[in-house]
Amino acid sequence: MASHPNLTILDHPLIRDKMARLRDEETSPEDFRRLIAQVAGLMTFQASRDLPVVETTVRTPLEETEEVRLSAPVTLVPILRAGLGMVEGIIALMPEANVGHVGLYRDESTLKPVTYYCKLPPFVADGPVFLVDPMLATGGSAIAATEVLRQHGCEDIRLICLVAAPEGVLAMGEACPDVRIFVAALDRQLNESGYILPGLGDAGDRIFGTR
Repeated sequence: MASHPNLTILDHPLIRDKMARLRDEETSPEDFRRLIAQVAGLMTFQASRDLPVVETTVRTPLEETEEVRLSAPVTLVPILRAGLGMVEGIIALMPEANVGHVGLYRDESTLKPVTYYCKLPPFVADGPVFLVDPMLATGGSAIAATEVLRQHGCEDIRLICLVAAPEGVLAMGEACPDVRIFVAALDRQLNESGYILPGLGDAGDRIFGTR
């Protein structure tokens, strides 16, 4: 996509199958939580394929062999609250990852995101950060969360979202051109209320059963 050359759309058949069920309005909160974790895990394979590594020697039961290990800590940062739904699937794949949290809300007078909570590992800037949120709509929350991570010295930031709107991708491309974005689907547009079309509804409500 010209507006953000770092955008990667993951259209693997397994992801697309699970996305079809995530979009279905009849999917229960229990199944929605399970599916969103599964998709997040599948997406992490692509987002982590170039993590920094270092060569090491390992002794098998038979002999020594040369392998590689991750050379820097990986931190997973969900944007509260919906981002929490993606954590389980990624941690299942990378149990060694550290987890931080960034909480944002929208100021109703300015319509700008406001940070109300931030808890990050002290060494978050030492390695790649996976910033996760199911939806990339206007891009406001993702940009604000990226700015928070930048303030803590983070340089390698990778945004993982299930569904993105072109408006959000464009906004990220303008504000954070070096952030790589991984999405399962690039949808058509935002409606007048800021919801992604066709989208999958309010991810937070569907995860926690509050719709």
